[in-house]
Amino acid sequence: MLERIKAFVSKWETCAPRGNDVRAIEEYQVAAAALLVEAARMDDTFDSGERATILNLLTGRFALTAEEGEDLLDAAEEEVAQSNQLYGFTKAVKDAFTNEQRVELLEMLWEVAYSDGELHDYEASLIRRVTGLLHVSDRDSGAARKRALEKLALKT
Repeated sequence: MLERIKAFVSKWETCAPRGNDVRAIEEYQVAAAALLVEAARMDDTFDSGERATILNLLTGRFALTAEEGEDLLDAAEEEVAQSNQLYGFTKAVKDAFTNEQRVELLEMLWEVAYSDGELHDYEASLIRRVTGLLHVSDRDSGAARKRALEKLALKT
């Protein structure tokens, strides 16, 4: 699966750039976005609100334009549709992100999980598994969850 992601990334690197931006989609960006998509899909619904939340998180976290964010989200959705395991995504993230960045990603996952107003058991289970695969402590994951809930409370 990792080879598929690498092939996908290399395809993007050879594409003609749009406008003046030469940014290529990086493997870790696709992997992080795929984890967010996976979290949104865990309760069997991936609605426009969850998609908008993910797009907002991706454009903010990776400093992307709206168009680049859409491209990244589309790539992530394609990877999730073709994959049946988390390990490839979490390994790419673990290898590329610092511990602090992995905790930030968990916070993003919690935001996606709560974006529809409720936390489904499958979403919570996924985030617990990802926490372990990313080698993040339960304490840090709990703090990330708390921050995500505080952000969502401020939005309402």
